[in-house]
Amino acid sequence: MAKVVDQLAELTGYKDRDVMDVTLVVALREMLNPLTVAIYRAVGPDEDRRWMSRAYLAYGERVPTADSLNAALSALPPVGQFPARWACLQRRELRESASRSEFTCHFPLVSEHEGDGVLEVVTRTRLSPSEQRTVSGMLRVYHNFQSLLDYSERDTLTGLLNRKTFDDHFLKLVSGRPLASVATVGDRRHDGDVPHYWMGVVDVDHFKRVNDNYGHLIGDEVLLLLSRLMRTCFRFHDRLYRFGGEEFVALIRCEGEIDAGQAFERLRRACEQYAFPQVGQVTLSIGFTALRPMDAPTAAFERADKAVYYAKHHGRNQVFAFESLVARGELVDEAASSGDVDLF
Repeated sequence: MAKVVDQLAELTGYKDRDVMDVTLVVALREMLNPLTVAIYRAVGPDEDRRWMSRAYLAYGERVPTADSLNAALSALPPVGQFPARWACLQRRELRESASRSEFTCHFPLVSEHEGDGVLEVVTRTRLSPSEQRTVSGMLRVYHNFQSLLDYSERDTLTGLLNRKTFDDHFLKLVSGRPLASVATVGDRRHDGDVPHYWMGVVDVDHFKRVNDNYGHLIGDEVLLLLSRLMRTCFRFHDRLYRFGGEEFVALIRCEGEIDAGQAFERLRRACEQYAFPQVGQVTLSIGFTALRPMDAPTAAFERADKAVYYAKHHGRNQVFAFESLVARGELVDEAASSGDVDLF
């Protein structure tokens, strides 16, 4: 029992989700001595769900591995390739299977925001009922602590990440550190080089009119429905935030400005075409910018916000890249013109 308590204390000692996943599989490795123990999440759209490993540890290994958060969806195995995992996730219940030399237990991991998944434990002998109860108990603690993190990291209305989580994610990206805290399996990035990230600021056009004409409850419903549109328009590894009011931010990975512009245009078009209850049509003004080496969150936000301001003063319901506006002479890149660094 003391060992279990120590493992639970270790598990809840971190506020980083990736570190929690690593801690969980390491704790189970020490308790059960399995052949492998892993956490898999089902990611991607409903019509093309894939398995992404978040922490994988094999017998004799000391450091867990995981799929890169930058992995192309097509590089991950379809959920149907591992039917036992999928059955566990679909039925939300423990599933056992056996072969001649090993036994496998799948435990469901249900998450409101991070994507549902499974814990997979492969052992030489079948887990006893007591061991299964111990694992299930640890997973309840894990789920409850994840819920506490959601409460502190997410906007209560939309469920998107909140403002205070943005700076940490941003600094990890510009410093070249992955958002995952474990080693990655292979290199599945498109270009095999440092990934390119873009920050977009999304602002609802004439939102004050919505609140004035229909009331704040309808205004909140517009924001909630918009957050759902954002989830469908961006990919599983993109980070979406509500900064407050009608202002949203997205950190996305794309190879170039054209690809990033297409992603934000997809959101603008989806919102324009959506029939919001009572309100009807709602449009967005969006500005985005490339993240630069040693960038600061405030500097990147200011660049994207300038592009939003330009969109609002040139007809609204548009998407503009800060860099393109600078190239056209519509805006000035003050950081570039001052040499980026003030020596005195």
